[in-house]
Amino acid sequence: MTALRPRRLPAGWDTELSDDYEWIPLRLPPEVTRIGASTRLSIEAEYRGWELTRVRLYTDGSRRVLLRRKKSAANAISESRCVDQPGL
Repeated sequence: MTALRPRRLPAGWDTELSDDYEWIPLRLPPEVTRIGASTRLSIEAEYRGWELTRVRLYTDGSRRVLLRRKKSAANAISESRCVDQPGL
C-alpha cells in the first residue's frame, strides 16, 4: 500500500485552523478502500491522539483528510522520539 504523506490544505480548509491544535492534512490514494481508510485513521486516533476534522472525496476516488490534536508538551516530546512508521 502507498504511504500516507502530509500535503498542503485544500482551498477553504485553512479558515478554521486554531493555534490550540496541531494539524496534518493527508491524501489517501484511490486504491485505499473506505474500510482501509477507516482502519488507518482509527489507528492514528487510538495510538497518536489524532481526530478526524474533515474529509473530501474526489471523483478519481482519492480522499483528502484533515486531522487535528490538542497541542501539548507530551506530544512534542513523543514526536521527537518517534521513528517514522512505514504505511502511516
